[in-house]
This record gives sequence, C-alpha cells and structure tokens, in this order.
Amino acid sequence: MGVKVFRSPARHGYAVEGSPFIPTRLACAASQYYGIAGSGTLLILEETELGIALVKSCEWSDGLFDVAWSETNENVLAAGGGDGSLQLWDSSSNHSAPLRVAREHTQEVYSVHWSQTRGENLLVSGSWDQTAKVWDPTLSKSLTTLKGHEGVIYSTVWSPHIPGCFASASGDGTLRVWDIKSAACRLAIPAHKSEILSCDWCKYDEHMVVTGAVDCSVCVWDLRNPRQPVCQPLVGHSYAIRRVKFSPFSRTVLASCSYDFSVRFWDYSSSQPLLETVEHHSEFVCGVDFSLHTPNQVLDCSWDETVKIYTPACLTAGTHTAGP
Repeated sequence: MGVKVFRSPARHGYAVEGSPFIPTRLACAASQYYGIAGSGTLLILEETELGIALVKSCEWSDGLFDVAWSETNENVLAAGGGDGSLQLWDSSSNHSAPLRVAREHTQEVYSVHWSQTRGENLLVSGSWDQTAKVWDPTLSKSLTTLKGHEGVIYSTVWSPHIPGCFASASGDGTLRVWDIKSAACRLAIPAHKSEILSCDWCKYDEHMVVTGAVDCSVCVWDLRNPRQPVCQPLVGHSYAIRRVKFSPFSRTVLASCSYDFSVRFWDYSSSQPLLETVEHHSEFVCGVDFSLHTPNQVLDCSWDETVKIYTPACLTAGTHTAGP
C-alpha cells in the first residue's frame, strides 16, 4: 500500500474531500490547537507523482471543521467554522479572503455538504446550535432552518437520489431524515444509545444510510424498516467513530475513521464484514473520503498534522470494485 503524505505543521485535520471535477485535487479543513482554540486553515492540495503538493492555503480566524466542494463550479468550496460561520472560498483566486461569509448559526458549524441531485444547487450546514440550515450558493440568507434535534448536530448529508432530502446525525442519538420543501423531519431513528458523529447515504440505494457513533459501532439502516439495522452493528473500533463514508464504487463497502487512530473498511453484506484495518496515523483520524475518479483510492486526515492518499489492500483485490 503506497502512501502519499502531506504534512501540515500545527494544523490538525478535521475533514478531507476529493474534488468532484479534478481527479488530483483535494481539500482539507484543519484547525490550530486541535480545534479547541486558535485559527483554521483550508488546504487546497494536489496529488502529484511524487506526493501531495499545496495549491493554496486559506486562513480563517477560527477553527475549520468541515469542507465541501461545489458540485457545479470546480473552483468553489464551502467550509464550516468554530465561530458559527459558513464560508465560500475560490481555490483559483489570488485573494486571501472568502467569496462570501454567512453568520446565522450561533455555535460551531460542524458539517457542510453540497447537494448532489440534478437541478439542485444547495448547501446544508449542521451546527452545535442544534439546527440545520439550507442555503443557495450565494449564502446571502438561509432558505430554511430545520429544528428537531435535541442535541448537537455533527453531520448533515444530502441524499444523492432524492431531491430536497438530507440526513442528519446528532448528539441526541438519532438519525433524522428531512424534507426541505415541507421543512419537516420525515423520519427519526434512535440509531445509537450514544452520540452519533457521522452519517452517509449509499450511492446505489436511496434507502440505505450508515451511522457511526461514540459507542464505537457502525450501523447500516434501511429507511423503509428503521426498527433495526440491516445487519449486526459493525464493531472493532476501540474509540468513537468520527466519520463514515460509503464507497462510490461498491454498493456494500464503506469506510470508518476513529479516535482510535485507525481507518477501517467494511463490506456490510459479508459474513466477515471487516475487510481491513489501516493504522498509519498517530492521532485521531477525523476525515476520510473515497476518490470519485480513481477506484479504490482513499484520502484521510488526522490530528497528527498529515493528509494521506493511499489504496487499501482490501480494495485492490478485485472483489469490491463492482458497482451495484
């Protein structure tokens, strides 16, 4: 497993995302002092034959906790800040300031995500103020504010299939599905008995959502039958799961990264679901993403001040590269 590494001294990675447009481009949201104090940095990075190069570094006055690329403009990104702000950045610009800043949330913005269904161009943000907000790309004023969670919102993710629909995961232990047209929660699943830090939609099945929680378990849910997960909880991590991601190339493969310094790969349809454990970080792993362009390539970032690109052995075996 060849690993490419980018080092970001004094910047602790919270989220990493590959560009939907440029195969070699990725972004990392990072913070000083583990995000507890200090400023934040948005790192625009480029994979090269030799490693990972810095394209641009954008500084923000507070920690940055999440990043999302625009689905319509290859140069535009959104980031969520510890000061409750949502910023829009242009990776091609020479300017050091963001394009737009929205300041409606009253606490940390821990999640940002760009809609992926055709005909929509919307952002959703999730905050520690227990609300999710939907925005158009100008960020001038939120289109709607969704309330219902009784705890911090850690994760907000648009459905890749259903227009106007997103899922959220919260410290209240619930996974919720929202419809922005009615500005209502359509489904609330008591998915874990602990805080849920992440959720993601399956790219091939509009009914499947995965959650990762402080109880160290990953659960896969069929929204048509939310009383129990579709399989036994995926267990193996020894500390809280910070982020979960479905593979864009395989219906039942997903990744989870954890405060136990590891990234794990799973096939939830298998009788032995754990495919591989990757332990190449020396601190919390907070961000993980699959490349949309290179099958089996994975990006991750950690509080150990590194961003890494690699191909796990389990995904090169040829058994987990097929689509639906």
